[in-house]
Amino acid sequence: MRAISGLWRWRHNPLCRASDLVECWAALVALSMMLVVAPVIGVLAGSAAQDTLDRSIREQRDSRLEVTATVVRRLGGGVVGADPEAGSADARSRVLAHWTAPDGDERREPVLTALSAPRPGDTFTIWTDRAGQKVARPLDPATAATHAALAGFGAALVTAGLVEVARRLVLWRLVRHRYARWDQAWDRAGPDWGRTGTGS
Repeated sequence: MRAISGLWRWRHNPLCRASDLVECWAALVALSMMLVVAPVIGVLAGSAAQDTLDRSIREQRDSRLEVTATVVRRLGGGVVGADPEAGSADARSRVLAHWTAPDGDERREPVLTALSAPRPGDTFTIWTDRAGQKVARPLDPATAATHAALAGFGAALVTAGLVEVARRLVLWRLVRHRYARWDQAWDRAGPDWGRTGTGS
């Protein structure tokens, strides 16, 4: 706002330097880009990320199957932390589990389960690929939407940051140019500029 009012006030001011107008125009253009271009880029980046994540979700749902596993026995090591791939904050227990793969093969492997006190014979669900190998659960739409929103927000912030960096570079160049002009003016004034009777 200060840049806009400055442009209006200085448009016919004889003391206004060209660099002052350039500085105000740079601020105005930068503000416009931050308010218009950065959000548009954020929306485009978020939409692209959402499309990619949706495609990934579809591929994961096509290639991963949910099967029922049975606890054979609890394994040592006690309770472990949350499974980052599952996206849950529940404590998880390590057990030896048995399940039948989609191709009919019998599988028996150590896995993590969210059962609070797993006992032999308890059942729980796991995700496997078509060969029966345990895999992470497919990405859920809510997590995908969160990632897409963060990607869009990040892209908007980066764009705004780049615009601000460009504005500051223009300002830095203007200030250097002003100092150079002042140095030239001082050189022309000479060493006796303040003495009475100079030139007489």
